[in-house]
Amino acid sequence: MVKTKIPYKSLPETPGVYIMKDAGGRVLYVGKAGNLRRRVSSYFERPHDIRIQTLVTKIKRIDHENTDTALEALILEAELIKKLRPPFNVREKDDKSFLYVEITKEKFPRVLLVRGKDAERGLRFGPFTSASSVREAMRILRRIFPWSTHAPEVIGKLKRPCFDYEVGMCPGTCIGAITREEYAHTIDHLKLFLEGKKKAVLRLFEKDMASASKKLDFEKAERLRRRIFALRHIQDTAFISENEVLLPAAVGPGSASSKGGGPLYRIEGYDISNISGTAAVGSMVVFENGVPNKDEYRKFKIKSIFEPNDVGMLTEVLERRFAHRSDGSGRNAGGREGLVHAGWRLPDLILIDGGLAQANAAKKVLLRAGLRIPMLGIAKGAERKRNDIIGGIPKGVRKDTLIRVRDEAHRFAIGYHKKLRGQNFLTG
Repeated sequence: MVKTKIPYKSLPETPGVYIMKDAGGRVLYVGKAGNLRRRVSSYFERPHDIRIQTLVTKIKRIDHENTDTALEALILEAELIKKLRPPFNVREKDDKSFLYVEITKEKFPRVLLVRGKDAERGLRFGPFTSASSVREAMRILRRIFPWSTHAPEVIGKLKRPCFDYEVGMCPGTCIGAITREEYAHTIDHLKLFLEGKKKAVLRLFEKDMASASKKLDFEKAERLRRRIFALRHIQDTAFISENEVLLPAAVGPGSASSKGGGPLYRIEGYDISNISGTAAVGSMVVFENGVPNKDEYRKFKIKSIFEPNDVGMLTEVLERRFAHRSDGSGRNAGGREGLVHAGWRLPDLILIDGGLAQANAAKKVLLRAGLRIPMLGIAKGAERKRNDIIGGIPKGVRKDTLIRVRDEAHRFAIGYHKKLRGQNFLTG
């Protein structure tokens, strides 16, 4: 812990970028935050490793720039790192490992994430120092600016649309559903956003929407209206880590430690099991540092839904689970009166067995509960032969661990469902 006269507690509790400078005004470090005051305070109010302690002893001034969202803070951070090259952000050996967003120079440009060591094939934005954050940011942006990841030889050649087209992330280049001119228009808007010009993009969207309405192209006008709304209401509260890049991995929301004294990384996995809405149940399984902790498993009998509705059932399960949350010390930190029991430690990561609908439902529950916990969905791909991860996998978490968590949540839910179904049969 470092005592300082720097008035960091006066920083706003808003998203933005902070710029740490030494006595001579030289920029030492640039960082992003979903909450500037909380993020910057963490440098001075908790112990850190020698590198961070060295940085903190040199800091004499902290400037900041607010952004509307954490996603825009990520983009601004990359722009400033590229421009200022702060010594505590950029080291020569690190440069080639950073991720960049690359827009290729092809007829239908692809938008790719590439390493600095890769040969350049087009316009690049970055560097982005956090792989998980930029992956999640691009997932969010692709819903507003649908782009193609198909190689040139695939464009217009597929008989069926790709999976990304079905979920609104590909504009249909795979089946020739969009003209080159229309596609270029979308890419130009994306470039502007990645340059930090969101207001300009909104003006162009509004102009295009008015033009479409005037031409009685109401389908296009409605599509643009949805994009305007999405751009103005980017839901990125769970994607930006408050302890990444420079800081070592901190103890997560649960604040528990292993027997060896290190932090326990807690993943909670959820699944729903029912037949046509009957004997409906939900499961919660817990893995700590990759190992199941069966003492922490929980079963939920669905109480409010009596028809096939996995999304609604998942919402009920998560709302009931987070009525039991604690602040990590055993004290309850939330929940409606009558639903509060012994607090359950918060997870560091939530895994939902399901696709986009389930993932979006889970995010809404977290938002309403005021929780900032990373969340992933895991869905079976085409012909149920893939495991499609929805969201960016946090650093240090293995995909095979996520699959194990999903399989265990499914097993646990099925077992409870069969038990209830058998009881119903015997008492029916």
